[in-house]
Amino acid sequence: MPINRQIREKEVQVIDENGEKIGVLATDKAIAMAEEKDLDLVLVAPNATPVVCKIMDYGKYKFDQAKKEKESRKNQKAVEIKEIRVSSNIGEHDFNFKSKNARSFLESGNKVKFTLRFRGRELNNVKAGENILNKFVESLEDIATVEKKPFLEGKTMFVILTKKV
Repeated sequence: MPINRQIREKEVQVIDENGEKIGVLATDKAIAMAEEKDLDLVLVAPNATPVVCKIMDYGKYKFDQAKKEKESRKNQKAVEIKEIRVSSNIGEHDFNFKSKNARSFLESGNKVKFTLRFRGRELNNVKAGENILNKFVESLEDIATVEKKPFLEGKTMFVILTKKV
């Protein structure tokens, strides 16, 4: 944002520090008016005709903007993708254990990616692997929705689940 002497226009529409329109003034006169009040003339609408400038404390404005940005970043939570690896011949206990872990990951707001890697001749029976991933989806359907359906990529098949909104 150009301020004070960085503004190259001859005439500007001026708004004072209270938000009231003053009118169209010569840029030098507007800068002098801002300096009289120990404030800055800031270009706020460069595409308007004539351009619009506001009299404000630019340092305080920049500080407030940085503070708001920091506050908004603090309130954001990055969603992680937690990966759970399973095999095509998973036992009942292992299935329950991994399903319980996936449920806790989903409840804490993360996405869950079930990865099933086929080894050797397991690749001949891809349908069994897909059935296992679908079984995980069914066991978690009360809390999760499928973001990406099970699909095979090389020797790996995976499904991604997200928490229901």
